[in-house]
Amino acid sequence: MSVNRLPLLLVLGALAAGCSSLYVSQEAESESPLDTQEVTVAAGDEGLKESVEAGKNSDAVRNEPLDDAMAPELKAAAREAREKLDDPLQKLTKDSAEETDMWNRLRAGFLLDHDVDNKRVKDQLNWYAKHPGYINRVVERGSRYLYHIVNETEKRGLPAEFALLPIVESAFDPFAYSHGRAAGLWQFIPSTGKYFGLTQSWWHDDRRDVIAATDAALTYLDRLSNRFGGDYTLALAAYNSGGGTVSSAMRRNRKRNKPQDFWSLQLPKETRHYVPKLIALAKIFDDPGAYGITLPPLKDEPYFDIVDTGGQLDLAQAAELAGVDIDEIYLLNPSYNRWATSPDGPHRLLVPHQNADAFRTALANIAPGKRVSWRNYVVRSGDSLNTISRKFSTTPAVLQQVNNLNSDLIRIGQRLMIPSASKNSDAYALSASKRLERKQEKKRSGSKLRYTVRRGDTFWDIAREHRVSVRQVAAWNGMAPGDPLIPGKELVIWSKTAQPALASSGSTRGKAMVRKVGYRVRKGDSLALIANRFSVNVRDIASWNDLNTSRYLQPGQSLILYVDIRNSP
Repeated sequence: MSVNRLPLLLVLGALAAGCSSLYVSQEAESESPLDTQEVTVAAGDEGLKESVEAGKNSDAVRNEPLDDAMAPELKAAAREAREKLDDPLQKLTKDSAEETDMWNRLRAGFLLDHDVDNKRVKDQLNWYAKHPGYINRVVERGSRYLYHIVNETEKRGLPAEFALLPIVESAFDPFAYSHGRAAGLWQFIPSTGKYFGLTQSWWHDDRRDVIAATDAALTYLDRLSNRFGGDYTLALAAYNSGGGTVSSAMRRNRKRNKPQDFWSLQLPKETRHYVPKLIALAKIFDDPGAYGITLPPLKDEPYFDIVDTGGQLDLAQAAELAGVDIDEIYLLNPSYNRWATSPDGPHRLLVPHQNADAFRTALANIAPGKRVSWRNYVVRSGDSLNTISRKFSTTPAVLQQVNNLNSDLIRIGQRLMIPSASKNSDAYALSASKRLERKQEKKRSGSKLRYTVRRGDTFWDIAREHRVSVRQVAAWNGMAPGDPLIPGKELVIWSKTAQPALASSGSTRGKAMVRKVGYRVRKGDSLALIANRFSVNVRDIASWNDLNTSRYLQPGQSLILYVDIRNSP
């Protein structure tokens, strides 16, 4: 979640000038993540913790579908995909536990101080120790990726504890997406991802790419470590909240002649608990028996190979060539949003190590025309590249590219080649569209309605009109509150309003002049004072900023507000 660092007077000045957007994002392309003061809100393990603490038994938690519920006809496929995500060890545990063990290799690379005596570490340690099922769950998920990540930490001479950081960030769920717009195992927000070369397209999101995102995350951590003189706890804190945040906290302590180590700094709440979570996990992995935990055996050998595909490839076709289930292909290649790899690359796939040679051989022998299925389409009256692309689940840019079109102009009778999936959509159960479908179809409280986004819509407008929170509307639709609302996009809303009036001409939403602003907390501020000043609700401020209303605000803390400028001070 991005925050504005402009003084309040400048913000209000922009309001008075009638700016269409007051929000000055710290996701600006020119700003280095090393200097930012933005806290990255990660998906983390909170959803799993809530499941455990709600009293569900371990089987119920394990069998919860990947992205909530789904249509009945897809439940079997979802269950299989969920099991593949959570239990890749079903194959590994059949092997002898006497083989070279990944856990011993991991421990040999530990560099952080595990003996730190701090209540925050103890609190996290107590929670993990009381929930051994959770530890097993994230270990089973991470077993696909750990060998590669540990290898990469060793190459850079970084602490092996960093290999456990995806547990804190995403609970090793490769499809994790937070309300702060962070995605993948390492939870990159769009701006930081772009800074480190992690691009996003309709086809592909590098932030979820196991190879690219791991390289970017460890590069980022390495640079932060150098910035803070080799202090890994400060580097970790900066990974979560930005190097600028940590440097500012250190300057404040230096002026007051106070220590400048991580444990002495006044940092955002999430960051204060971020490092203790990792240290607590490291202590458990260092000596699991001391906490009544038995780690599943994990052999110190590659789980996957990286195979050059030489071009675009249908993922169902790839699964057949490799002799594995398509869900295994998605779980090793979670960056692919659709039914095929991106035509622009990267032209590689991760496949299970034992299937890699067979895959290479089969791929070399496949006819070029069978790598991706094609449809021959004749343009009809009323067609446009937009309408055709929506009909065939592709994009106008892709149609232009594959048909060598110099513009988006087409004529009646013109023939277009359209790439298409070789299987029906249900076969691609872990594609982005199917994951969204499951999320949107989950039964929730309230009256369900579907709404097509119109120009000028905001999450805040829609949420207020239906007496729900901004975060709820975003979560129901696989989004984050900071994501753009594109006109034409269909949303699912579980309205708490007796008579939903989203489309009515008399809606108060059309009369509002709401703008997104950043506000930095000043000494003496409280949620009530800020809410009164900007004519908003305390509960809304808490929802927009993931705040606990029972805790005090800290001077300098950054908030996001959605303000009707007619009521602003």
